[in-house]
Amino acid sequence: MGLKWTDTREIAIELSEKFPDVNPMSVRFTDLHQWVMELEDFDDMPEHSGEKILEAIQMAWMDEHGA
Repeated sequence: MGLKWTDTREIAIELSEKFPDVNPMSVRFTDLHQWVMELEDFDDMPEHSGEKILEAIQMAWMDEHGA
């Protein structure tokens, strides 16, 4: 079963592994949306995302980035 937009922690972990040198706070939501859609394990509809979900992913990614 693939990742959904609500799997914010798992998405953040995958993003931190795929883009280890990127500061999550420097990523625009449009780019973040595209990068999530391109994750190999991601399987959800593009329109199921929104600003609150992208913000939650970004915050979780910050946690992973600083870990």
